[in-house]
Amino acid sequence: MSIFPVVLCGGSGTRLWPMSRGGQPKQFLALAGDQSLLQTTLTRVDALENIRPAVLVSNAAYRFQLVDQLAEIGLTASAIILEPVSKNTAVAIAAAAHFAIQNDPNALLLVLPSDHVIQNAAAFHEAVETGTTLARDGRLVTFGVVPTAPHTGFGYIRKGALLANGQHDAYDVDAFIEKPDTALAIELLASGDYLWNSGMFLFRASTYLDELKRYEPEVARLAQQAYTDASSDAQFLALSADAFAECPSISVDYAVFERTDRAAVIAVDDLGWNDIGSWSALHEIAQQDPQRNALIGDVLQDSVSNSYIRAEHRMVAAIGVSDLVIVETADAVLVAHRDLAKDVKRVVESLSASGRRESVTHRRVMRPWGSYESIDQGERFQVKRIVVNPGAQLSLQLHHHRAEHWIVVKGTALVTNGNREDLLTENQSTYIPVGVSHRLFNPGKIPLELIEVQSGAYLGEDDIVRLEDRYGRAGTA
Repeated sequence: MSIFPVVLCGGSGTRLWPMSRGGQPKQFLALAGDQSLLQTTLTRVDALENIRPAVLVSNAAYRFQLVDQLAEIGLTASAIILEPVSKNTAVAIAAAAHFAIQNDPNALLLVLPSDHVIQNAAAFHEAVETGTTLARDGRLVTFGVVPTAPHTGFGYIRKGALLANGQHDAYDVDAFIEKPDTALAIELLASGDYLWNSGMFLFRASTYLDELKRYEPEVARLAQQAYTDASSDAQFLALSADAFAECPSISVDYAVFERTDRAAVIAVDDLGWNDIGSWSALHEIAQQDPQRNALIGDVLQDSVSNSYIRAEHRMVAAIGVSDLVIVETADAVLVAHRDLAKDVKRVVESLSASGRRESVTHRRVMRPWGSYESIDQGERFQVKRIVVNPGAQLSLQLHHHRAEHWIVVKGTALVTNGNREDLLTENQSTYIPVGVSHRLFNPGKIPLELIEVQSGAYLGEDDIVRLEDRYGRAGTA
């Protein structure tokens, strides 16, 4: 009986804007260490015993970022399951359960968010060991964090009877409580009967599917159909869009855990757990100076207290302020009171409503072949810095409204320009006229870097006619 970690990594993470955005959400960012939150999660579970490579469940838009993140830490996945649209956690876990059973009928699933911080890996491993015994006996296990404050941003679990099978700090689940207001949170903490709901679970894949069929038969049916009709290649398993689109959007908590009589909760203390739900949450776990400031990057401060200041690209100077969150990126700066940092999603909603790209993309945009970054733009021109990974290539494409000049500044470029191919090295350039098919390939062993100067009447990313593409993309990219 093996354990398949199921890492849910399709969220958009709008509460950590401007770093976390729709095109590169928080799970792919190094917000609490040298690795991204996703990479830290994968590394932590890889150290468990009797563990299979993780099953990643994510939005199809993030598929190439997932591959890159795995490669950076030298890990592989049992599967990368792609959701055509976001439908919450019940159906996502069901799809992973079908995959696991296909490989091991007795498989256990360890379901984890990809964007949480756990500072005490040893306590996590011990909790999983306890949960494994319960899950083998048919229990649906969740992990409850012993609360340290009357937090209003978490759901709560009321502990029932202590389990009589000798498991330390394992209880029946008596009730799930939605995120409380401050008065209720204080009451829950004082009672000692409640735990924070961590959103982590452990159970037999078959048990979960049985309970899902019992309580949400339509979700179970459509999940199975989406998995049965899925398309696959060497890297990805893409769930059927038709069946998946019909599936109700329901969380695993509501679909199963709040209704089943098989739920058990393990109380975990000293886990160092945080769901990184806001900039204030990051401030809580960051290293702080004597004035309770968390200063990250090139930050100068004078008479500042109780603030989180993060500089990603430029120097940030702050004088005589307190209780602030200041986050600088290449194209946006957030300044907010710590108590209101959770409301940053309202900024994202406003940006989206007005069609501003800052709600979705950074100035540096990731692509399966590398990245591009807008350096300057004006009337009828735009300048970009393009980085192409070794062995990668852009699609064969043409533009109806713009011409392009490419100047190589590092590495080697094999350029298809109409009917000819040119090999360019540092300080060499080429010109791509309007309407001419072209492609860029990096045949070298180091990243290819070049400056692209676009000129023309229209410079939008949707002015691309893709003729061939090794990544199977449609539309712009």
